Amino acid sequence: MVRSAGVRRWIGVDSTASSGAEHTVPMDPGPLRDILTVLAGFATGVLSGMFGVGGAVISTPAIRLLGAGALTAVGTTLPSIIPGAATGAARYRKEGLISRSAVAITAPVGVTAAWLGAELAPKIPGEGHLLQLATAVLLGVSATRMITSRRAVQDPGELVDPVRPAVPPAHPRWIMAAIGFTAGLFSGLLGIGGGVLMVPAFTHFAGLRLKEAIGTSLACVGLFAIPGTIAHSLNGTIDWRFALLLAVGVVPGARVGSALTIKASDERVRLTVGVFLAVTAVLYGAGELWSLLNR
Repeated sequence: MVRSAGVRRWIGVDSTASSGAEHTVPMDPGPLRDILTVLAGFATGVLSGMFGVGGAVISTPAIRLLGAGALTAVGTTLPSIIPGAATGAARYRKEGLISRSAVAITAPVGVTAAWLGAELAPKIPGEGHLLQLATAVLLGVSATRMITSRRAVQDPGELVDPVRPAVPPAHPRWIMAAIGFTAGLFSGLLGIGGGVLMVPAFTHFAGLRLKEAIGTSLACVGLFAIPGTIAHSLNGTIDWRFALLLAVGVVPGARVGSALTIKASDERVRLTVGVFLAVTAVLYGAGELWSLLNR
């Protein structure tokens, strides 16, 4: 899986180094590093359960700081995503907040597109900067719409999930397939978690309510991580000690994160997800602009 220069720099790789050399100051293995890894896993799980994402935005840079190499950090986060996503998805499923039909269409299309994106990534000019910036813009637009949209129901004091769009019932399978293809393709091209694209897409274009979109995205994210885990395992770019320790924290974290979202009001979830998307957009956009300005 290929990441752009901005993301590589953000997770701690000096993109100016020659021959793939990485400038890192690894932490010595020991109990302290193990504890910090578990804590990073817990934070990753909370993020994943709350927002329906993989959480690599936390786990990848965290284990880079704890001494993992850049490619190893990318590969190692993938197997930890699977149990966290499964744990969180099980909680949403118990509450009836997963669209099985959406998963059945989105997941296989997304997995296939992720492989395609990984193959195309080395051929995209500009080291992915423009694609990353486009992703940041899309996330920014989604965040703005989610934060500012409010739709009252019959009771003026009650709010329903405001980001349930007016999508015609015709061809919902094509919509789900398009969402899966787009999320999977960008995941393969840029190494981003597909959840940050799927959650707003499920609400804006597929008519899912926000909590249902989060649960459905979480189920898909776990499946998206399987082929990447297999590929990195075959390539020897997974540190299984790191991965196991991350998983130890991710599983309870995902339970906590999913419970927080399920118990929260729709209005609070909407605002929280909107802020999360906005912060993610700023991080992606700022990282890429910094890379372009310092080329």
